Parts: sequence; C-alpha cells; structure tokens
Amino acid sequence: MSPTPTAASPTAGARTPATAGTTLSARLDAARPYALSLFRVVVGLLFACHGAASLFGILGGAAGSHGGTIPAGTWPGWYAAVIQLVAGVLVLLGAGTRSAAFIASGSMAYAYFDVHQSMALWPIQNGGEASAMFAWAFLLLVFTGPGALSVDRFLGRGKRN
Repeated sequence: MSPTPTAASPTAGARTPATAGTTLSARLDAARPYALSLFRVVVGLLFACHGAASLFGILGGAAGSHGGTIPAGTWPGWYAAVIQLVAGVLVLLGAGTRSAAFIASGSMAYAYFDVHQSMALWPIQNGGEASAMFAWAFLLLVFTGPGALSVDRFLGRGKRN
C-alpha cells in the first residue's frame, strides 16, 4: 500500500497534466462571456466602419469609389450600408444584439449569394471572404448573445451567458 501525500511530501499539491488541463479549461470557461463580449465589440466595430465608409466617405470611402459615398437610396448598396452602420453600432454596444446580428447576418448572406457567388464558387475566388465571415460571425452572435459586457446587461434586459 502506497502512502498518501502529506503537506511535507514533495508530491503534495503537484499537478498532473490532466489536472493542469482541467484548471486551464476552467479558467478559459470562466473568461468565455468576456471573450464573447470582446468578439462582439470587434465584429460590430468593423461592420459599422464599412457602413460609415460607404455612407459618409470616411475611412477611404465606399469600396471602388476612390473615397466617395454610395448615392442615397440606391439598391442594394445604400441600404446595405445603412444596415452595416446601424446593426454594427447596436452589436458593438450590445443593444438588441441578437436581433441586430440576425439582420446583419442575413444582409451579408444576401451580399455573398447575390454579388459574389455568381463570379466563382469559393469566397477566395469571388472576393466574398468578408461577406461570408461577417454572415457566420453574426449568426454565431444570434445564438450566443452579447456576452458579459453589454448595454442590455447593464440595463437588466440581457441574461448572463
């Protein structure tokens, strides 16, 4: 029969690889809602920047316009830019995240299939990487919610993730 480790024993408190992995997993799990909030903020900011560039000519302007804007009311570009700006800001703040992310995801899926898919099968070939990534990132936020840090949580309208 082997003796059990005591405080004076060199093996007391030593971590086995399995214990170390469990501890790391527990710490990462505890940080998940905050990492999700950071993910939401970054995705929302990047999306809002696309809309602001297209609507106001800032940050280089609308794609292909050499610093210009998209004419007001033109289909579908101007409406897409409005969705990008409004949904991006809402997602960034964590205000109505699931609804805003659902609309944003749908608009990016539409952009991918209507604009890019007809040029080639793969996003790397048809220039649709951003549309595809935004569509999937926003769809993830529809299911996960805003994370620990959001306007909705601050106002008591969001549940803890």
